[in-house]
Amino acid sequence: MRYFNTRFLEDADRFIASLKPKTVKKILYNIDLAEQTNDPRLFKKLKNEIWEFRTLYEGLQVRLLAFWDKTDNRETLVIATHGFIKKVDKVPENEIDRAVRIRDQYFKSKTKK
Repeated sequence: MRYFNTRFLEDADRFIASLKPKTVKKILYNIDLAEQTNDPRLFKKLKNEIWEFRTLYEGLQVRLLAFWDKTDNRETLVIATHGFIKKVDKVPENEIDRAVRIRDQYFKSKTKK
C-alpha cells in the first residue's frame, strides 16, 4: 500500500540530476520505501508543514525538502521542492524558508488554474 506519491519540482529534479547515479538510485529507493512505510527515518516532519526525505549514502547526508498536497481527492501527493547536502546537525533555516516559499508559490499557481 502506498501512503502517498512523490512529484519532483524543477529544483529537486536539477539537484538529483547533479548527483552520482548510485546516490540517485539510493535516494529514489528511499523515497519509494517512504511512500510505502511511513518511516520517520526516511521521511520526517521539520516545521512549517515542511518535511524532509532523508538519505545517508557514502557519508553524504542528502536531503530533499517537501510538502503535502492533498487537494486532489484521488491521490495524496508529496511535492519535493529542492535538495541539498546537509553539512551540519540541523537543517538550515534558509533551506526551510526556501521550501515554504516554493510551497506558497505552488499553491498560488494551482488555484489560478
